[in-house]
Amino acid sequence: MYNKVWFLIIILFLAIAMPSIAQQKSIFSADEFIRLIKQNHPVVKQANIVVSKAQAELLSTKGNFDPLLDIDATRKTFDGKNYYNYYNPELIIPTLLPIDIKLGLEDNGGTYIDPEYTKDKSSYVGVEVALAKGFLIDKRRAALKQAKIFQQQSEQEKKIIINNILLDAYVDYWAWAGAYQQYGIFQRFLDIANNRLRLVRIGFTNGERSAMDTIEAYSQWQSYQMQQAEASVKLANAALQLSNYLWQSESKGYQLSAKAIPDTVQFALITSSLPVENFVSQSSQQNPIIKSYQFKLNSLEIERRLKFQSLLPYFNAKANALSKGYYQPKGWDANYLENNYKWGLVFKMPLFIREGRGDYKKAQLKIKEATLELNNKQWQVENKIRSYSNESSMLQQQLSTIQTIFINYQALLKNEELKFAQGESSLFMINSRETKLLEVAQKQIDLRVKYQKAKYSVEWSAGLLN
Repeated sequence: MYNKVWFLIIILFLAIAMPSIAQQKSIFSADEFIRLIKQNHPVVKQANIVVSKAQAELLSTKGNFDPLLDIDATRKTFDGKNYYNYYNPELIIPTLLPIDIKLGLEDNGGTYIDPEYTKDKSSYVGVEVALAKGFLIDKRRAALKQAKIFQQQSEQEKKIIINNILLDAYVDYWAWAGAYQQYGIFQRFLDIANNRLRLVRIGFTNGERSAMDTIEAYSQWQSYQMQQAEASVKLANAALQLSNYLWQSESKGYQLSAKAIPDTVQFALITSSLPVENFVSQSSQQNPIIKSYQFKLNSLEIERRLKFQSLLPYFNAKANALSKGYYQPKGWDANYLENNYKWGLVFKMPLFIREGRGDYKKAQLKIKEATLELNNKQWQVENKIRSYSNESSMLQQQLSTIQTIFINYQALLKNEELKFAQGESSLFMINSRETKLLEVAQKQIDLRVKYQKAKYSVEWSAGLLN
């Protein structure tokens, strides 16, 4: 209970330390900042484009299954003779099975027509079936499966991009908050030094203080003035850095409002985090980097299955049911089909299958390589989570320690001021105590900035910032 009371006193002190004009300003919270980034930042929009491109690629791949109209029309006339005329439109319908459906018309004639062709009008309905190579999977089915995986992988790529930019955004936001508090503290100590200088000068005029006291007070005031000016520049630059993330919906950047101030209360809070193993467990299931590697492995497995087909012979069967005229069969019975058909087999196979064996071996090695990459990445991610978690825990302890140090230095300064009022101390000792208190306050802010960075880095390394 005692520590909580002192913690609230410190927050109150830091709030008082802010410039007086801060009362006229509005808090620009971290949540609002992140919301604007997700909504309008060009990098986030580019991440969405990655997904859209994957969707376009999937649509393009589905085109391999579009019905194909193939028309072959040829005519030759010479010296008044009709040598031949061929008109053979064909509709090919691919399927998700190793089967192509074909529907065709033929209108052939002429004096020297190829005897292989049927004269006059005829039509056919047929199929072509892969019996070996291409039976389980072929290029078009493999491309479709890989395009679907790529679409899922693009969602993970989007999350990776957003995860990275949100970490940078959080780090820059809390750096801005730290710069704001640093400036406020210097402004507060500068006001104190200014009031002290004014009182010392009055005391010197009345003969109560020596000239050395005025020099001492003036030197302290000058020191604070220089540090306050430096802090002002750092605050302005931190605000500019934050403006890099601020974009309107029309993709036009804008500067952070001069009236905006950070959420200093949230900046000062130390939140309890989940056990590190919880982050490790979530990372193994949700980390977009890990999932992206897993999708890559799935795609390579499809490639391996496709390359295995290269070990098989090309063995396709074709069969057409024929009819005279344009689809005018006289009953689809066994007797009709027995006398009106065309069928064939095509068999091709390289004798040594060296190309197929080499391609299949390369596909296996790619999977092995990707598996090793995935295992290595998982281990790196786990250790990175634990590293940032250790840093976060250490900074929590340091913040607790420096809080006590701040309270002690505050008490020493107050005691020195009482002694000075009783004539038992000097202005030099007060300035010395005050400088130490200022250094501790600065260190406390620096630790808070580091703590916020480490806290969000744990979530970032687990891939949970989205």
